[in-house]
Amino acid sequence: MFESLGNKLQDILDRVGKERQLTEAQVKAAMREIRMALLEADVNFGVAKDFVARVSEKAVGQSVEGSLNAGQTVVKLVHDELIETLGGKAAQPELKTEGNVWFMVGLQGAGKTTSTGKLAAHYKSKGRRVLLVAADTQRPAARDQLEVLAKQVGVPVLKVADGESPAETKRRVDEHLKTDFRDLVIVDTAGRLQIDEALMDQLADLQTAMQPTESLLVVDAMTGQEALNVAQTFDQRVNVTGLIVTKMDGDARGGAALSARSVTGKPIYFAGVSEKIAGLEPFYPDRVAGRILGMGDVLGLIERAQQADLKAMEVKKPGDFDLEDLLVQLRQIRKMGPLGDLLKLIPGMSRALPEGFNIDEKQLQRIDAMISSMTVKERRNPKIIDGRRRKRIAAGSGHSVQDINKLLKMHEQMKDMMKMLQRMSGPGAKGMKPPRMPNVPPSMKR
Repeated sequence: MFESLGNKLQDILDRVGKERQLTEAQVKAAMREIRMALLEADVNFGVAKDFVARVSEKAVGQSVEGSLNAGQTVVKLVHDELIETLGGKAAQPELKTEGNVWFMVGLQGAGKTTSTGKLAAHYKSKGRRVLLVAADTQRPAARDQLEVLAKQVGVPVLKVADGESPAETKRRVDEHLKTDFRDLVIVDTAGRLQIDEALMDQLADLQTAMQPTESLLVVDAMTGQEALNVAQTFDQRVNVTGLIVTKMDGDARGGAALSARSVTGKPIYFAGVSEKIAGLEPFYPDRVAGRILGMGDVLGLIERAQQADLKAMEVKKPGDFDLEDLLVQLRQIRKMGPLGDLLKLIPGMSRALPEGFNIDEKQLQRIDAMISSMTVKERRNPKIIDGRRRKRIAAGSGHSVQDINKLLKMHEQMKDMMKMLQRMSGPGAKGMKPPRMPNVPPSMKR
């Protein structure tokens, strides 16, 4: 979502220069461009103005630290200010031993019900006993949607009836908890296509009855500046304690998310990063700032690996790296999410990759299918795959013999590259040329 803004900021900062001292003229020129980049990314005008003013004040006349050049010093100042704008330290909803009642509020279509299901999955994985409450008294479809998500997660759901009063909902929840102890109750409230008094009155009445410990506002990143007006209105009526920004994997310009915390004063707790039930991540301001400026997110990459429960493979010599090893590694990496997204978490990679670069995930599935159509003996010793075997593998996987030939050639190139890397890292490696990367089939590029 922040790719366009990030590229512009990186280009601006690259042009600052290598002078030992930051002059006022340099800073003014850079800050003017940064302000325009922020505004084009849909950042609130007041937030963009204050952001630039704070960076300018710190940058003018500042001596360059250590081995940093002027450009790198400005990058550090912009990075630090981005972190502050996004909320400073990461924050999470308060969780007591028991009696946690969370309100989910937001406009219809923002992803409120889906986020409720994702929260249930997130906290169930942490050992919490979750109860979902489908409290939209006017939209049966919303209640049914939450019921489907509850079954998917494996948690109970209590559905209100049409026109049910807040007092009755509270009574039913209390009755449920007497027979089935739950330490986290998440209430999916009513939503509308736009804010109206009837909606706000209904939420206020339910809030009075339920007395939630947290009120989480779900904001759609695709709605731009309107998201900020929505946040302020909800906060005035139901006292929002934190935000969940959805659709951060989309092509929104990102300014609303960047502005949300500054305008509302409320921390962003979570970010929705995919449609999957596990597609909800805690929001870390420092990591998001790093991604915007092309610094990557190594911790995020490590956490994805841990969540995917990747098992370390037995270390082999490069010459022993067979197709079975390739298949195992391929499947483990795919557990972590789209490969194109993973590459962008590596520091510097977002700048190294061409604009619009992505990896065709279907090509990875094709490789999986081709290797899976081989016998164990063929995977462990690809050299025995002659013309007759290639025809059989091609027919079994639904591919052509040429595709099988490309796969075998790519595997050989990978083995050669691994051997070269091993020689470069060993004794006498000084002065060796870097290895050539294996040719990527055109179908893997977009």
